[in-house]
Amino acid sequence: MRNLNQFADLTSGVVYIHAAPVALCPHVEWALSSTLNARADLKWSSQAAEDGRMRATVDWVGPVGTGARLTNALREWSGLLFEVTENPSEGVDGERFAYAPGLGLWRGSTSANGDVILGEMQLRTMLDAQPDSFGLAGELESALGTAWDEALEPYRMGGVGAEVTWLRQRVG
Repeated sequence: MRNLNQFADLTSGVVYIHAAPVALCPHVEWALSSTLNARADLKWSSQAAEDGRMRATVDWVGPVGTGARLTNALREWSGLLFEVTENPSEGVDGERFAYAPGLGLWRGSTSANGDVILGEMQLRTMLDAQPDSFGLAGELESALGTAWDEALEPYRMGGVGAEVTWLRQRVG
């Protein structure tokens, strides 16, 4: 008999707080702790890309869908620059969320190696909506999150050598 539960129970991912005002750091920890039901004691360091901002990285383990829950908890503060990843697991694609003030939130499905996945129907909708190649190129850039990558790249580089914290969600 075939196993009817073809989806993984747990997955993992990373929260990258690329830039946070110092005053928001305790609120970010509270949001992560509350969402994961585990104490978040992040190792904050200065963000070299922007004076007066802090950065932190936390690896997490939790149920599938935790990446979206973490993103919802963090997007409450418009002054943050962050990314949340959720690794692919059995029967479920991975996800990457990116937030930058002025751009808002971007979400993309990811493959096992982290590439953004664009589905057939998503591509067909873009082709139908954009009859010329210039319009299509813009739609593809948006779907791939290019503007978010460009906005966050200086902050990603500002985190080299920063300490990573681990959180495992308590279940039950």
